[in-house]
Amino acid sequence: MKNIVLLIIIFLFIACEHKQPVDLLVMGGKIYTVNKDFDLAKGFVVNDGKIVEIGEGEKLVLKYEPKRTYDALGKTIVPGLIDAHAHFYGLGLQLQKVDVTDTKSFDEVIEKIVRFQKKHQTGFITGRGWDQNDWKIKKFPTKDTLDKLFPHTPVAITRIDGHAMLVNQKALDLAGINKFTKVKGGEVKVVNGKLTGILIDNAMTKIFEIIPQPTKEENIKALLSAQDTVFKYGLTTIDDAGLSKEIIMLMDSLQQTKDLKVRLYAMVQNQQEDLDYFLNKGILKTGRLNVRSVKVYADGALGSRGAALKKEYSDQPEHYGAMLIGREELKELAMTISQTDYQMNTHAIGDSANYTVLKVYDSVLKYEKDKRWRVEHAQILSENDFNFFKGKRNIIPSVQPTHATSDMYWAEDRIGKERLHHAYAYKKLLDKAGLVALGTDFPIEKVNPLLTFYAAIARKDASGYPKKGFQPENALSRKEALRGMTIWAAYANFEEDEKGSIETGKFADFTVLDRDILQIPEKDILKAKVKATFINGEEVYTDNPSKIRAEEVHH
Repeated sequence: MKNIVLLIIIFLFIACEHKQPVDLLVMGGKIYTVNKDFDLAKGFVVNDGKIVEIGEGEKLVLKYEPKRTYDALGKTIVPGLIDAHAHFYGLGLQLQKVDVTDTKSFDEVIEKIVRFQKKHQTGFITGRGWDQNDWKIKKFPTKDTLDKLFPHTPVAITRIDGHAMLVNQKALDLAGINKFTKVKGGEVKVVNGKLTGILIDNAMTKIFEIIPQPTKEENIKALLSAQDTVFKYGLTTIDDAGLSKEIIMLMDSLQQTKDLKVRLYAMVQNQQEDLDYFLNKGILKTGRLNVRSVKVYADGALGSRGAALKKEYSDQPEHYGAMLIGREELKELAMTISQTDYQMNTHAIGDSANYTVLKVYDSVLKYEKDKRWRVEHAQILSENDFNFFKGKRNIIPSVQPTHATSDMYWAEDRIGKERLHHAYAYKKLLDKAGLVALGTDFPIEKVNPLLTFYAAIARKDASGYPKKGFQPENALSRKEALRGMTIWAAYANFEEDEKGSIETGKFADFTVLDRDILQIPEKDILKAKVKATFINGEEVYTDNPSKIRAEEVHH
């Protein structure tokens, strides 16, 4: 017996002597791998930023000698969360501007603008976030109060959806806009022969042209502050929907210096100079940046009545919204992109816009394979138009569940009950397409991806309304929602072989949650908190960085 014990001790000693050195051992948690079978795991090993083995934590301890061990202490681990449609750079800029989101009246908007100007004394006041649908008086505001308060300082405050803007007379004068100004794909709102200060969609372009451009230092600050925000919410990859060459290359340079650690799927904005550069250059791919798509706008937003509808708006007779790009121009652009390795990602809200985009996609991609072109939002479709998705995964719906729970209070007023039945239909889109990529569209909605998860499965807003859910037949299961925020989002980015699940050979991107969102009662999901965020096995966020945590063991 003594000899057997001695042999075991000798064996263990030899085994320890031959342990493989690695960077990180993760153990002690409930790990949702989100692999093909949605397997659970108890531990995994990371080296050089990638997962090298998945297994039992105790067995992995015998095989590997990690520089660091992360004990999750029973918490839940999911693949690093991916936001399939957001405005990362836009969020960073917004953090430096007037924030009027969640305001409950126009008076509150004015108060925030006045407070901001007193503090910052800027020469051109810009900001974002108002939504007249959240006010008691659900009408577009007018510029009168801004004209009185800021007669010599231009003011431009964008609506929450980014498709309408309120400006004062000083800004209108600087931009050369008057009551006779006509804009294709947009509108200068005039009531009783007077400018209201409201500009819709392409009419905003003249204002954007006169707003002072951020300096390089301000852009760097914007990107780094946005990074701090997304890490706090467990996001590891962001699909940024529409960027210039200048900002994309700045992102790349900041990633090369390791200041910007977040992974970015950058969609190139539909501007000729940017298209010429990237389409001719080909795919730009590094470990943290992927540039292989173009963001196109087909129409505006429903909240500002800019979404292009087949029939008139229910609350505004003879108004149909507007296409921001003509069908022939859209098809010509699609043909150009199809001859490259780039993906076409087109914003489409109204049923007319969705039909136009899907028809063009269908005709251009008829003989193409694995293009994975995306319809961003796919918000309102006619019943027959769902069939364009066909389940071949060549046309992918990229949707934002919180849009449904934000818009549900007024959407029926805009489009009526019949059309609403085919709107925000994420389960139906999933059944047709075989997958859905889920995002937030921040800063239009909040950054927190748990709001996305909750809205997708409960069809309720953060207050738990409505009790039975908004059109609950289009709710996703919890597994479907998590896939939409991980592996399906990765697939929509051509990145499913490197991220989106916890599997051997993939990037060690993962998010640690304080509770199991796939099992806890629905009402408790929004109480969940991110404990830590990891990219390449590096902890880029912890909820308590000053504490020396008991679960860290340094060897």
